[in-house]
Amino acid sequence: MAGNPTESYPDDLRYHREHDWARIEGDEATLGITWHAADALGELVHYEPPEEGSTIELGSSYGEVESVKAVSDVIAPLSGEVLEVNAKVVEAPETVNEDPYGEGWLVRVRLSDPSQVDGLMDAEAYRAHVAEQ
Repeated sequence: MAGNPTESYPDDLRYHREHDWARIEGDEATLGITWHAADALGELVHYEPPEEGSTIELGSSYGEVESVKAVSDVIAPLSGEVLEVNAKVVEAPETVNEDPYGEGWLVRVRLSDPSQVDGLMDAEAYRAHVAEQ
């Protein structure tokens, strides 16, 4: 069965309450969905990405992931310009289930407002958020 059975939230990432993560590198960030989101959805069968060069906005949908159970919007944890879409996930969406924080990233963006990072949760706060749900 596909999927990582071990719940994990890496300490070097920042998290949004809608179960998205951000790996911040200067004024750029790599974004994806958390283990919790991938586990709740089940195996992904389709990823509808934004266009490279488009702008995504904090708290707004920037794409869709479809699993055998449901179609879900992917909510942007930060605002910015899409620099790159992960073609591997477009071709093999189950990559997200197998490696949500590595090969299963969704987009890379140039941040339009780096101060938004301060509004995201650290791993400890996100774990507490998931436990409350």
